Amino acid sequence: MNASVASNAKKLLAHPFGWIATGLGSGLAPKAPGTFGTLMAVVVWYLALRDLAWPMYLAVVVVVFALGIAASNWVAKRIGISDPGCIVVDEFIGMWLALCLLPSQAWLWIAAAFALFRLFDIAKPWPVGWADRHVKGGLGVMLDDALAGVMAFVLLQGAAWFMR
Repeated sequence: MNASVASNAKKLLAHPFGWIATGLGSGLAPKAPGTFGTLMAVVVWYLALRDLAWPMYLAVVVVVFALGIAASNWVAKRIGISDPGCIVVDEFIGMWLALCLLPSQAWLWIAAAFALFRLFDIAKPWPVGWADRHVKGGLGVMLDDALAGVMAFVLLQGAAWFMR
């Protein structure tokens, strides 16, 4: 964990935006915060989102995306880093988009969503990389992971359609 993040962790978690941005604290993991954030996103999805009707599901994603922009801006300002690794609400959005419309009991599909999302989030193919380089602030933090999630979603839905 970055020294600036470590020294500010208590202060971050004293505010709701800190909890949102750090993915309920999962982004404060000392190593691989993005992976821990993605795992926490799967847990939250499994416990709270997996059985929602898709309009409600997308409404939750839109609301959390908007809150994520504000929370990311708040944390970045407090820490003085534009996109600190402790911000993982973007991983939540990307993973939730990848998991959208997948069967909630099919662990192979969930694992595939996790792997594809992480691949696109790390490798940053176009348009993920473009958004990462050109869109700044909280929107930039959120947008590249949302695009990675959409890319994973498209591949997973294509594979599901092909397998029918």
